Amino acid sequence: MKKIILALFVASFTLSTTAQIKTPAPSPSQKIEQKVGLTDVTIEYSRPGMKGRTIFGDLVPYGKVWRTGANANTKLTFSSDFMIDGKKLKKGTYALYTIPNKKSWDIILYSDASNWGNPRKWDETKVAAKTTVTPEKMPMDIETFTITFDDVTNNSAVLGILWENIYAGLKFETPTDAMVSSSIDKVMNGPTANDMYGAAVYYLEAGKDIKQAQEWIDKAVAMTADKPRFWYLRQQSLIHAKAGNTKSAIAAAKKSLKYATEAGNAGYIKLNTASLKEWGAM
Repeated sequence: MKKIILALFVASFTLSTTAQIKTPAPSPSQKIEQKVGLTDVTIEYSRPGMKGRTIFGDLVPYGKVWRTGANANTKLTFSSDFMIDGKKLKKGTYALYTIPNKKSWDIILYSDASNWGNPRKWDETKVAAKTTVTPEKMPMDIETFTITFDDVTNNSAVLGILWENIYAGLKFETPTDAMVSSSIDKVMNGPTANDMYGAAVYYLEAGKDIKQAQEWIDKAVAMTADKPRFWYLRQQSLIHAKAGNTKSAIAAAKKSLKYATEAGNAGYIKLNTASLKEWGAM
């Protein structure tokens, strides 16, 4: 019996000494994904806290390369080629480094993203892009280091870096128009009504050749004449109005209103009614 008790005690002691206690990470990790036009952009980083400390000029010295976070280097990934300050960069993953100063920040994209923090030996040949931005002072402190995607459009966004009372923003651009135009060119070899419709709406919203948009939307409407689609007709009215053809815009809006009413779509009824009033048809 004593041997059994001793064996159980030894087993229990072994388990207790090998078990791992889980505690929260001092600088928890975060991963954010953002669609910019047709490009997927991902940021992966760790988030230290102020914890009563002075950050810039003290914990993060001025004039020194900073990992821009904690732990492993911050990673920025693009699914397509992109641009910073007009410079074209290849799609892929980059390490994000910064050099904070009182009145300016250098923001660096480094082609080697496998480092734990700063590289042991800095290699200028791996600097894919470097730009200088002016940091902004915020009216409050940000306790936890934060990176955001701001001012997102179809063609660009700003990578925001926030900590203490400082905001530094890096604007990047994506080749959305080129990607869409290439897709349109390929599809137009044998386009469907949906392809025509999508291309026309893109041209309208992007402020491109409205005559070309009108040609495409008219073809889309004609291809679906046996089963009219009120959303097609709605866009046809907007494109014709933008092209200065108010009479045909009104005709398309009236048809859209008719079929939207039959479908019981309150949203399109409201939109068409507003446009017809605006164009003096109601």
